[in-house]
Amino acid sequence: MAAGISERISAFVEALPLKPGLRVLEIGCGPGVAARAVARRIGHGFILAIDRSEKAIRLARAGSGGEIASGCLDFGFVAIEDFALRPGDALFDIAYAMRVGALDGRHPEAGRAALARIKAALKPHGRLFIDGGDPLREIDLVRGLPS
Repeated sequence: MAAGISERISAFVEALPLKPGLRVLEIGCGPGVAARAVARRIGHGFILAIDRSEKAIRLARAGSGGEIASGCLDFGFVAIEDFALRPGDALFDIAYAMRVGALDGRHPEAGRAALARIKAALKPHGRLFIDGGDPLREIDLVRGLPS
């Protein structure tokens, strides 16, 4: 386990099907701990980590100077329900979220909006992972979130 990372986050990141070169979207990144761990695992890939909290994004950026400077990590202040790729942005291979209300059943209406935004940001065979499994579970993007 890397220094400064909880066992829960470490187990989640280790379970993700990551490999060098992937484009990854983290939803609800908080202070960026998991994003930095993913950045180490995807080498020359890229991770965009977003959060609806401006304070979380400030903390994430402050702790990720080296990764941001290398071009493998960036952060965005946006809720997943409002997220959209910028013109010219490439689609993502994988998206993941830990403890995000729109994706864990706490906010079903936001969940439907979030899934539409995630589908639009992923490649045709892109995959979405959330917590709630052992340590994660994959969401079938055709069937959507479980009720």
